Amino acid sequence: MNEVDFLNGFFKLEENNTNIRTEVIAGITTFLTMVYIVVVNPSILSAAGVPMDQVFMATVIAAVIGTLSMALFANYPIAIAPGMGLNAYFTSVVLTHGISYQIVFGTVFLAGIIFILLSLTKLRETLIKAIPVPLKFGITSGIGLFIAFLGLKMSGIIVPDEETMVTLGNLHDPVTGLTLIGLLITLILMARRVRGALFIGMILTGIIGYFTDQLHFTKVVSAPPSPVFFELDIAGVFSHGLYAVVFAFLLVTIFDTTGTMIGVAEQGGFMRKDGTFPRVRPALLADATATTVGAMFGTSPSTAYVESTSGVAAGGRTGLTSVVVAGLFGLSIFFFPIVQAIANLPAITAPILIIVGCFMMEGLARINWKSFDEAFPAFVIILTMPLTSSIATGIAVGFISYPVLKLVTGKAREVHWLLYIFGLIFFLQMAFLPGL
Repeated sequence: MNEVDFLNGFFKLEENNTNIRTEVIAGITTFLTMVYIVVVNPSILSAAGVPMDQVFMATVIAAVIGTLSMALFANYPIAIAPGMGLNAYFTSVVLTHGISYQIVFGTVFLAGIIFILLSLTKLRETLIKAIPVPLKFGITSGIGLFIAFLGLKMSGIIVPDEETMVTLGNLHDPVTGLTLIGLLITLILMARRVRGALFIGMILTGIIGYFTDQLHFTKVVSAPPSPVFFELDIAGVFSHGLYAVVFAFLLVTIFDTTGTMIGVAEQGGFMRKDGTFPRVRPALLADATATTVGAMFGTSPSTAYVESTSGVAAGGRTGLTSVVVAGLFGLSIFFFPIVQAIANLPAITAPILIIVGCFMMEGLARINWKSFDEAFPAFVIILTMPLTSSIATGIAVGFISYPVLKLVTGKAREVHWLLYIFGLIFFLQMAFLPGL
């Protein structure tokens, strides 16, 4: 059996009406739309004190392991990598609580283990069904504002102010000015539906930064940094009572992954007529494994990437697309000097955070804003996350307010019993242990 026959048989190319050439093009397309993460992730996590070279390698390792697992065991053209939003939350937990990043990596590891266990049972489906639409999309949108706010802050577009909390920064500052130029370039590319717009926008902004003497690097290619296992401080998770952080990482990762997979599956025609998603267990396990392994090497939770839809639009229908994506991520380890230089200039990565934040607001259209008991819990989540720099706090206020409003409006039976338990736990935590 030759290589072509093997690939046809293993990935069932003919059965899925595709071929090797189409799958390779689809893989390249997906990679170009999401490769920004190998730059943005080290940039964000290094602010928490994590060595940038280790975050870079951990990002690539998590992406390769998760995406290859998706390819080989689920046979879907869905790519996995450390997710946006949770990386910013990781940094805020380290800075807000004044704890070591090893402890927070412990929370990520525990969330990954729990995710693996949930993926092997029906508890995951029960949990997803128990969370109402306003909370699901309120959480996603709140994270969107959270990371967009981070992009505005790190670029100097907004700065702290004693009277108004924040105010407009100095737009004549070189970094702020370059950020605005990069944002405009990327927005134009997005509006023109250029494939890989985020990545191309970063490259063009970097070129401008280079010629304006803001971007400096001495070499392009080098031997990759040596990956190392981080010493996870799991005991510190319990001694500091970071249970809400574990829950936040777990809940958001489940929502992100499940929602993205369903969206990609619907676009690619993978969903069955009865609405079920075939091979969902190995698909979820791929993400859970990437999160767990990623924590051991030094990165925040992984998730399925919505950018996978670009590869599906290019014709990708099988795991061969994902193999190509994983292979290209693997090659990126030789370009760390460029990644390091770009990550040190916020003007290149900040526009990505702002635009991705916009993407995450899409679910707001699915919330019934005319029903107060549905609208307010979503609103308070969206308001709280960016203002407190805490995804866990946003989740807590949403899980408390939703069942309370349903109770007082005579709609108690609409609320799953799990929500009452979560609401009580979060209330007790915020009332008696607000610092956790």
